[in-house]
Amino acid sequence: MQKPVVVLVGRPNVGKSTLFNRLIGERLAIIDDIPGTTRDRLVAEGNWAGYDFFVVDTGGIDPSKQRTQEPLSIGSKEFIRDIREQAEIAMAEADVILLMVDAQQGVTQADLELVDILRRRQVSSDGTDPTPVLLVANKAESKSAWLGSMDFYSLGLGEPYAISAIHGTGTGDLLDAVVAHFPHAIDDDTADESIKVAIVGKPNAGKSSLLNKIVGQERMIVSNIPGTTRDSIDTRFTYEDQEFTIIDTAGIRKRGSISPGVEKFSVLRAMQSIERCDVAILVIDAVSGITAQDTHIAGFIKDAWKSVILAVNKWDLIEKDSYTAIEFENRIRQELNFLPYVPIVFISAETGQRVHQILPLVMEVQKERLYKMSTSQLNKILVEAQDKHQPPGGTGKPFHIYYGTQVRSEPPTFMLYCNDPKLGHFTYLRYLENQIRQVYPFLGTPVRLVLKKRERTERPERPKSGKPKERGTSRKKKA
Repeated sequence: MQKPVVVLVGRPNVGKSTLFNRLIGERLAIIDDIPGTTRDRLVAEGNWAGYDFFVVDTGGIDPSKQRTQEPLSIGSKEFIRDIREQAEIAMAEADVILLMVDAQQGVTQADLELVDILRRRQVSSDGTDPTPVLLVANKAESKSAWLGSMDFYSLGLGEPYAISAIHGTGTGDLLDAVVAHFPHAIDDDTADESIKVAIVGKPNAGKSSLLNKIVGQERMIVSNIPGTTRDSIDTRFTYEDQEFTIIDTAGIRKRGSISPGVEKFSVLRAMQSIERCDVAILVIDAVSGITAQDTHIAGFIKDAWKSVILAVNKWDLIEKDSYTAIEFENRIRQELNFLPYVPIVFISAETGQRVHQILPLVMEVQKERLYKMSTSQLNKILVEAQDKHQPPGGTGKPFHIYYGTQVRSEPPTFMLYCNDPKLGHFTYLRYLENQIRQVYPFLGTPVRLVLKKRERTERPERPKSGKPKERGTSRKKKA
C-alpha cells in the first residue's frame, strides 16, 4: 500500500515548520520568527503507531481579500502567489490536511479565508470522499492560550487540537487522530508479475512525450487501470511477452492552470511513484543539462533502493561532434556520483530516436534486480577482496568478515557476518560492493550490504556418537 500523505497548511508563522520537524523527528524545515520563511514545500517521512506516511510542509498562505494591507509573508512577499499555488497542489495530493492556527492570537481574517479555500475544495470533489481536515491550535503552552483555542470552534471544523509543537504537548493525541483517517489497506490476492516503471523528472523534461512514444509503439496491448493515489491512472501494456505497468500516467500527463515556473506536478507525486516502482526512468533535459532538482529526484530513487535508468531527452536539439556524448555522460556521472551503476541512454522523445532501447533496457535492469548470487560465489569474492585489501582497523582491533550470503532480491541484499559491525567503515563496504560488481555488475540496480556480528556458540561440540565430549578429562577402562 502506498504511504498516506499529511499536509500542513496555515497562514504564515503559526508553527507549521516546527510541527513538521516534530512529526518527522529531524530538523529539516528552517524555523524563523520572520513570517514566510518556508517558501517551497518540504516532504519527509514520519511514523506513528506503526504507520509510515509522508509529511508535507507548505509555505504560509497570505489572505488575498485584503490587498491593501501589508503582506503577512514578510520574508517571501515576492513569492506569495507561488506559495499559495504550491500549497494548493499539496492539498490536492493529501490524505489528511492539518489546518494550523495560532492559539495565542485567536481567529484571524487569514484563518477565515483558509477555511473558505478548504470548503470550496471539499465541495468541488468529484464524487469521492472529501479529504479530512483537522484543526490544530498551536502555541497552546499556557493555560490561557489553551482555553483560547476553544474560540476556533467558530470556524466550523470541529474540535480544535490544542498543541505546543515546540514542546510536543498534545501531538500524540493529534497523531492518533491523523492515523485514524488513513485509508485502509486493500488486500489484492491477484499476483502482479508486471514490471512497474516510474517515469520521473523535473517539469518540461519530456516525460509526457516519452510516455506517449513508449505506449504508442507497435505490438503493444494498452489498458488503463486505477492507481492507488487520488486521480491516479496506471497504464498496463505488453511488450515482447512481458507485462509492464507505468505508474501514475495521469500524474505524468497532468495539466492545470498553474503558472509557468511552478511545478506542474509535485515532487511528492514523484516520490509516490518511486515508492511503487521496480525501475525508475529519470528523464533529464539535455538542453538545460542536469540540475539540482534532477539530483534530488535521483537521491529519492537511491534512498528508496529502486533500480534506475537515465534517459537524456531532447538529444536532437544538441549540436554534436564525436565527443559530445562522452563529455555529457562524464558530466552526468560526476554530478550523480552516488549512482555509478546507472545506465545512460541519449534519446529524443519527439523524433523517437533510441526510444526503442528503453524497454529492453528496463527488462535487463529488472533481471539484474532479481538475480540471486550463490553463496559459494559470494564468499569467493569476499576472500579474494580481503586478501587484496585488508580492512582498516582504526581502533587497533582488526575487522574481519567470516562469510556472507544473499538474503533477498529487489534489491540484492547481502548479509555479511563479521567480528564487529562497528568496525566496518563505509569506504570498505563500498570497496566490497565494487568487487561484487566486477563479477556481476547489477546494472542500474543498488546493492545493499548489511553487517551482522557472528554469534559464537557456547555449547561444547558433540561427537558423532551423540554424547557430549568432556574437556580436560579422560576415562580409563578398567582391566
